[in-house]
Amino acid sequence: MVLSTATPSLAPPPFTERRYVVTLIFVVSLFMLWGLGVTMTDILNKHFQQVLHVSKANSAYVQAATFGAYFVMGLPAGWFMKRFGYQKGVILGLSLYAAGAFLMVPAANAASFTFLLMALFVLACGLGTLEAVAHPFLDGLGDPASSDRRITFSHAINGIGAVSGPLIGGYFVLRGNHAAGDLSSVKVLYTIIGVVVGSVGLLFAFVKVPQLNAEHTPETRLGAPNETPTDLAADKSLFQHKHFVWACVAQLFNTAAQGGTWAFFINYGTDYMALKPGPAIHGFWQVGTLLSRTVGLVPGLPHLANDVAAYFFSLSLVGMMLGRFLGTYLMQYIAPNRLLAFAAVANIVMCLIVAQHWGWVSFGALIGLNFFFSVMFPIIYSLGLKDLGRHKQLASSFIVMGVVGAALFPRFVMGPVANTSVAHAYYLPIICYVVVFVYGAKLYKAGRG
Repeated sequence: MVLSTATPSLAPPPFTERRYVVTLIFVVSLFMLWGLGVTMTDILNKHFQQVLHVSKANSAYVQAATFGAYFVMGLPAGWFMKRFGYQKGVILGLSLYAAGAFLMVPAANAASFTFLLMALFVLACGLGTLEAVAHPFLDGLGDPASSDRRITFSHAINGIGAVSGPLIGGYFVLRGNHAAGDLSSVKVLYTIIGVVVGSVGLLFAFVKVPQLNAEHTPETRLGAPNETPTDLAADKSLFQHKHFVWACVAQLFNTAAQGGTWAFFINYGTDYMALKPGPAIHGFWQVGTLLSRTVGLVPGLPHLANDVAAYFFSLSLVGMMLGRFLGTYLMQYIAPNRLLAFAAVANIVMCLIVAQHWGWVSFGALIGLNFFFSVMFPIIYSLGLKDLGRHKQLASSFIVMGVVGAALFPRFVMGPVANTSVAHAYYLPIICYVVVFVYGAKLYKAGRG
């Protein structure tokens, strides 16, 4: 008798299981909804500058209200889902999201910037709750070893909502000329959003969520195939896991750079794309001007209108979505932390080019920023949740709180510089990308076995 010496094939774990499919579809849809809600705020920045005569720096209070809510709701959302479960956590998030959208109507009627910020804060409390709940929820919807793929894929779907935000906002809000105090388009848009989000919440209340897999169990370590899954975090407090602590720091700086990039994207387009080209590219510019008239640029002038700048912003978010799908594929061959470090270096180069305001070259680099930071948020999130066992739910809340970087950085760091020079403000995110690079190159494994 001949004994076979062949080793069993190590097939990758399944993406999910059949019993989770319906629940997974709903959870993934949440990523699309909050992508829509977040990028819509960057449209409001420019609109409030124009209609309410708010300065560039003060308009960044829109980001402060939105992402500050993530910080405020991070821990309460974690405690809520630990006490009442993931499904009720999702319903809470959608309820706050819809309530904030409906509050935008009386706020717009009052034409009050403060009231509008309060409504956005309530809406963003819903977004923060959804984000805190959805990541550990995804972790339980299948094999823990495939959770990285589920999270990165869901963030790619998030890109559909992110792309839709500027397109919808540009069409409803920025298109045409608006008189001072005219916020009628804001009322129509957010009424529709409130109805859609509220309907999704109502439907999800009737979904029967099956028992989740490995909800509090960490992944088995590589190289130990016979190891019995145990709670590796049992004898450690959450903040003794240094890789998690550094993930929170990295996410703070990552979202700071992202928030600043998005907050002043439209300002960059309208400020610098009005510059006439040099003689060397004059012929190309004439062709571009001819084409531009067909897509809504100011006739006869090399100038981006507000709504067209918003469409370019949407184009950049298409790059972000494609970057996440590409990143999901590349992680089969490249370690996630290395991909993260490479993306950080690429964005340092992009920011240097953007800050020079070299016309379309710099504007192209600004669009490219989204492609490279596409994988940063999900990779930092997944690396930070590794080997945390029973701490995963609370850890998710703390990582979500790191999104407060997007509240502080545009208003208090980039905003004052942008009042003088929007282009030079893009030097500042370089500091953030250096921190992300160090995390991806070294600190992602701090304290791990």
